[in-house]
Amino acid sequence: MSSGLRPDRAVPIFLFLCLFLMAGLPAAWPAQGEPPAKSQPPAQQPPPPSDEELRKAVGEPVDPNTYIIGAEDVLRIMVWREPELSGQYLVRPDGMITLPLLKQDVKASGLTPKQLEVEITKAYEEFITKPSVTVSVATVNSKKYFIIGGVNRPGQYPLVVPTTVLQAIAIAGGLREFADARNIVIMRGPKRYKFNYRDVIRGRNMIQNIYLESGDIITVPD
Repeated sequence: MSSGLRPDRAVPIFLFLCLFLMAGLPAAWPAQGEPPAKSQPPAQQPPPPSDEELRKAVGEPVDPNTYIIGAEDVLRIMVWREPELSGQYLVRPDGMITLPLLKQDVKASGLTPKQLEVEITKAYEEFITKPSVTVSVATVNSKKYFIIGGVNRPGQYPLVVPTTVLQAIAIAGGLREFADARNIVIMRGPKRYKFNYRDVIRGRNMIQNIYLESGDIITVPD
């Protein structure tokens, strides 16, 4: 009795072995003498920018040449190579600020940041050789307006740049669905100014789209 496989069984077994070995082979062999390619780690996404980086990218919102400093504003004063003299300083209700080394307080209210730079530089010349001073407004608190009633984000807003009534409404998120757009009122002390939102957005009676002043209150009836 022969120990060999029957011819009718040898072919299927041979094909099975070939398929089994081929399934275990890599999809592609590297070229001769070429090392196999290494898998690349996934690219890492950069972290989102910080608030400070964003602020530097867009720049300060306050124009140092035209903005008038007022009480309660927060100033950022930098003295080059003098970190102990640099920092943030609050303008007091009397309009003055107190700075290190100086014997007298410095009047800030009523000046622009550029004008205040000159005053502080003169004051520090008694203690520092050729002082270099930079003044910017960190927070605007002295100039603000209010918007109440039928807007999406009522509240208090800083008046940093010239702002019209229409712009103020847009900053507050626009009017609510059932707001009375035709009978908006701007209160400025004892004065009252009417504002018809629907007219203005159609380009009519544009004289009513006045620039706001500090302390103005925009009332939007619901």
